[in-house]
Amino acid sequence: MEADTLSQAPKVEVEPAKRRQILEGARRVFLADGFDGASMNDIARMAGVSKGTLYVYFESKETLFEALIRDDRKQQAERLVYPEGAADPRAQLAAFGRSLIALMTQTEMLAQVRIVIAATAKFPNLGRAFYESGPCHGEKRLAERLEGWRAVGLLAFSDGRIAARQFVDLCKSGLFTACLLGVTEVATPEAIAETVDRAVDIFMRVYGAQGLAPSSASTSLASDAGASVGA
Repeated sequence: MEADTLSQAPKVEVEPAKRRQILEGARRVFLADGFDGASMNDIARMAGVSKGTLYVYFESKETLFEALIRDDRKQQAERLVYPEGAADPRAQLAAFGRSLIALMTQTEMLAQVRIVIAATAKFPNLGRAFYESGPCHGEKRLAERLEGWRAVGLLAFSDGRIAARQFVDLCKSGLFTACLLGVTEVATPEAIAETVDRAVDIFMRVYGAQGLAPSSASTSLASDAGASVGA
């Protein structure tokens, strides 16, 4: 197996454009071959750089993949529109949940999650990087919005981070896991909307302040609150 480090790499100025070029090449190789199957030779070739240059920017395949994880999560977070304003949280939570699950069930996103899961047993820092830059970061931002609604009396809960985590888990319920494991090939907009609408109804039943009744479509959904949620 190819050594993952190269000693005494030449010292050159780090260029953002070159780093981006390497990350794009690495993404293609990792998605095609997985973490174990990817080699630094293949990544250098795909990125159009020398192997020496590659090691100037990333000292190992592990650090390269970790950088790719954090970079991708940052880009995805920037594409998400988190709830804002003091309006009734129901509509804003539904819109956020739909955009989140649509993003999470994209083919490339699912492929990267599978790669991270497969590599984490041997390289736990990769799983940690994915968690910190993805679920943990998103949970914190959503919690801030939920706490804003709590401050004006629209929601009632004791811990914003827990409430945010539970909302995301409800949105993923069943659908994300089915896509991740290949049981469902594509998450249709209709399936995402149905799953997220159920999540909002259940969430508002638990945390909605008095007077914010669930929608009429949620009449039969109370039992879903105890159902198993996605990974």
